[in-house]
Amino acid sequence: MIKQLKIYISKSLNPYENIATEKYLLDTISDDCCTLYLWQNQNTVVIGKNQNPWAECKCALLEQEGVKLARRLSGGGAVFHDTGNLNFTFICSTENYDINKHMLVIKKACEIGGIDTEISGRNDILADGRKFSGNAFYNSRGRSYHHGTILISADKERMQRYLTPSKAKLETKGVKSVKSRVVNLSELNPTLDCEIMRSNMIKAFEDVYGIKSTEFCITNNNKISELTDTFKSWDYIYGTKIPFTFSCEDRFEWGGIQLNLQVKNGIIEGVKVYTDAMDFNLADIIEASLTGCKFELSEIEKALPTEFTKDIIDMLKEQEI
Repeated sequence: MIKQLKIYISKSLNPYENIATEKYLLDTISDDCCTLYLWQNQNTVVIGKNQNPWAECKCALLEQEGVKLARRLSGGGAVFHDTGNLNFTFICSTENYDINKHMLVIKKACEIGGIDTEISGRNDILADGRKFSGNAFYNSRGRSYHHGTILISADKERMQRYLTPSKAKLETKGVKSVKSRVVNLSELNPTLDCEIMRSNMIKAFEDVYGIKSTEFCITNNNKISELTDTFKSWDYIYGTKIPFTFSCEDRFEWGGIQLNLQVKNGIIEGVKVYTDAMDFNLADIIEASLTGCKFELSEIEKALPTEFTKDIIDMLKEQEI
């Protein structure tokens, strides 16, 4: 039974620190408590636990434009976070977990802002028939959380720009995102902003549970620092155990080339090259050079020792991986 409500509001815009804090709050929640964690990320694409980043977004473009890529613990699809989006997480023991109450909190918070909403399926909340909140779920060792987004004044153009999958021929067994029409709540109520919605969420949280909440803070926590290092590591973000195949081809003055790669844990494990270039050693050189290389443009460029490297890299850039 829930006997206490707590509020934690992150002052960080760093996705890795915020995801680490979420995990810490989950691991340390008491049995009789429900915590509402409110947080925001800046310039970030977040993918689900079982998603292939190259199939979900333009990884090279993210790096080029300084957009962070993060992987969360829960399932679900890829989302773009900026400061026009408010993230929420309800954290409690699995015994006290109640998805209906959590959804009701969000609906009531919107009602306070003068916006009618509806739940669509298990994961989405709609306003004006369009999605403004996507939800995902996670549990571990008798504790659970339900988290998601609330689009208030998010940059939808950038969302579309970064979340459009690459042009590459890529086959993967990872979970694919489902695209939906989205709406910012500020389109329906121009006076609404993230700060107001944050206050509305806290009030609705207290109304639904019938308990007054208390806000708390965390400072200089070593465990959160350790978790942050894990969540921002290349191995965690890209080294997921979702194998996939990648192929592309093009023609240049020196000949045509088709590049076929097998990738596992973010590492190129198999390479097959077909080419009609005059250099009969070219295919063997490329295959030997790329085997064991990270599936990253910068690493591939460093690994290729041929006079045609620039053309090959330009071909890969065209795939928007």
